[in-house]
Amino acid sequence: MKTFTLLTDPVYTKPDRAYTSLQLFFRSLIRDERDLPFVYLTLKITFTMLPLAIIMYIPGVPGWLWWAAAIGYFALNNFAYKGPYGLMLHCTSHRCFFERKYNVLNHYLPWVLGPFFGQTPETYYSHHIGMHHPENNMPDDDSCTMYFQRDSLRGFARYFGSFFFAGIFHLARYFIKKNRKNLLIRSVRGEFLFVAMCVGLCFINWPATLMVFILPFVISRIIMMLGNWAQHAFICAGEPANPYKNSITCINTSYNHQCWNDGYHIGHHLKPSLHWTEYPHHFTKTLDEYVKNEAVVFDGIHYLHVFAYLMLKRYDLLAKHFVNIGGRFGSDEEVILFLKQRTRRIPQLAAA
Repeated sequence: MKTFTLLTDPVYTKPDRAYTSLQLFFRSLIRDERDLPFVYLTLKITFTMLPLAIIMYIPGVPGWLWWAAAIGYFALNNFAYKGPYGLMLHCTSHRCFFERKYNVLNHYLPWVLGPFFGQTPETYYSHHIGMHHPENNMPDDDSCTMYFQRDSLRGFARYFGSFFFAGIFHLARYFIKKNRKNLLIRSVRGEFLFVAMCVGLCFINWPATLMVFILPFVISRIIMMLGNWAQHAFICAGEPANPYKNSITCINTSYNHQCWNDGYHIGHHLKPSLHWTEYPHHFTKTLDEYVKNEAVVFDGIHYLHVFAYLMLKRYDLLAKHFVNIGGRFGSDEEVILFLKQRTRRIPQLAAA
């Protein structure tokens, strides 16, 4: 166990020096100056990854150059940018990025950059904003984890398979049921156009299409469901709709510096529109509520660690990083029993 002392996760501090002319220009485009890092990340992705993708589609390009571009693209896509881009898309789905008069620029992340990361245009927004948050991991949420044994690889395989092969159909069915025509159109349109684009590009250059679009799509879907599984792995069967008791928080991890404080998942479900730089303060401000609700908080690890430890059933490692807020537990053994109880499959009849 760990004792909570302080937070090292990023918060916003006003720059000491005045903005340069270029920074002032960028600032004039966006709604919140705290999102300037998103501008810089967007530009880096645009001027590094996209040229490599173009090289792979050039007819007659030398084999050595094609493979150099492919390796560079794969590394940048999956190891440098996938997390930061994905969580930038997440943040800008909740809080509009560009000013209203520059609204066309708000389509750049989901429609231009998104497909290169395997994000079908607007499907993420529709699923996350239109279904996941309103349903809060409850039965109507297509990404609900309640009915699975959450330390089971077989359970995760079933969970992922359902989402990967039938997720868009479940999402469409949900929007039809809820009579949300706009989100239905946006989600299905984005998925269909992405698939159609990949099919068409395969006739032009299938190796490039595989590397540029299809592999990132598969990897992205795996990572998203793996993350959601970890975020909602520890659920109180008695109060599954309570965000304190169906989500987790990961503090003091480099992941929060790279991915815009995404570790504060409990706080995010409580206040989805809160700016990403404000979650550490919100956590400390509401710490008593975390204690009262027996929230699961980890220090020094993030969702990939949580997922791996669950699949390996290394509850000892989870207990090692568990933050004993409020002094609720007397030993790691008590923490392990508590965590195991929270990962048990919740029968559907009991949940209903």
